[in-house]
Amino acid sequence: MSPASTGASAVVGARSPVPVTDSRMAPGGPGYRRMSFALFLAGVATFALLYSTQALLPLISGEFGVAASEASWTVAAATGGLALFVLPMSALSERFGRRTVMTGSLAVAVAVGLLVPFAPSLPALVVLRAVQGAALAGLPASATAYLAEEVRPRVLVTAIGLFVAGNSVGGMSGRVITGWVAQEWGWRVAVGVIGAIAVACAVAFRLLLPAPKHFTAGSLKPRVLLGTVRRHLSDPLLRRLYAIGALFMTVFGGVYTVIGYRLTEAPFSLPQGIIGSIFLVYLVGTVSASTAGRLVGRLGRRGALYLAGGTTATGLAVSLAPSLPLVLLGLVLITAGFFAGHAVASSAVSRTATTGRAQASALYQSAYYIGSSAGSTVGAIAFHAGGWAGTVAVGLLAVLGVVTITVIGTRAARAVAVGQPA
Repeated sequence: MSPASTGASAVVGARSPVPVTDSRMAPGGPGYRRMSFALFLAGVATFALLYSTQALLPLISGEFGVAASEASWTVAAATGGLALFVLPMSALSERFGRRTVMTGSLAVAVAVGLLVPFAPSLPALVVLRAVQGAALAGLPASATAYLAEEVRPRVLVTAIGLFVAGNSVGGMSGRVITGWVAQEWGWRVAVGVIGAIAVACAVAFRLLLPAPKHFTAGSLKPRVLLGTVRRHLSDPLLRRLYAIGALFMTVFGGVYTVIGYRLTEAPFSLPQGIIGSIFLVYLVGTVSASTAGRLVGRLGRRGALYLAGGTTATGLAVSLAPSLPLVLLGLVLITAGFFAGHAVASSAVSRTATTGRAQASALYQSAYYIGSSAGSTVGAIAFHAGGWAGTVAVGLLAVLGVVTITVIGTRAARAVAVGQPA
């Protein structure tokens, strides 16, 4: 384990004093509330757009006459596009600034979102969604890098947790709104409504986000970028965090891609509007993400990850019951565990990387959304082959991976503590 990693491991969740001359933002200080709300809205727009078709997959399957595994590409293409472009977009943010890149990304994404309702075929819809995902790639890594530069270290986990909470609200509201709108007017009108909401969020974001005061422009030279990426990938702690983010998102992507199909079938046979309302459980994720800082303070980073993984696995097991209340309880636990784990892992990346923060965050986001694409596709294939139990099996394997990686990190930290090689 590198010295930087060891230091970051020791301070995650710590409350070391910050000099009074520190000009970065903190709760109660100038600009903090505006910044928090602006990035919250960015998170809302990002997740609402990114997953705008997920709750509508049964309707999309019906219109185009395709199976769940084919319709799921409207989700996988968006998350895959984000995963592929997040590193190049992070490089642009190092050169031109976080706020500039985030603003441009949202502008392109909402413009494409207004075209999505007019897609004439499934391939055209998949292409538009891929472009939309690529545009959104400028948001996640740039946002966490902005926070790492502009917010005091002792409140970084909390600040990133609020951004992740915006993700959960966007994911929840997008699915609930599309469910009810689609029930009355079809899926095309539903995604058009999400596009209009995202436009409002993008405008408010640009008006509210304070100008950065601690940004230093970097280089766009490929050699410099590759060197930064190589350093991050050589850090054992960062590699573990990237894998944890990907595995958590594999669970989440698979579950929420397939759940609509499960609930339309017997014994539930729910209408589209009710299925959309199921996503109100995302509010649990809003709470668990925003309280991740306190969780790390009490249990430490690895303890918080163990708890998040255990909660997710318990939810997967409970969701197997042929009872709607138990399915809902399972979704609550899965959502709480996922968002807590994501907030802890992503904030640890920002604390670990002392240079090239946008690239470090971009690598995490790339792994995270590769996990989402894999979960959406593999989860749908598993559902087609073995029903809901197949999707749950994929999720449990991913959680086992999270726990295994965290155990490896725990042993490495103990080895360092007693002076042995990690």
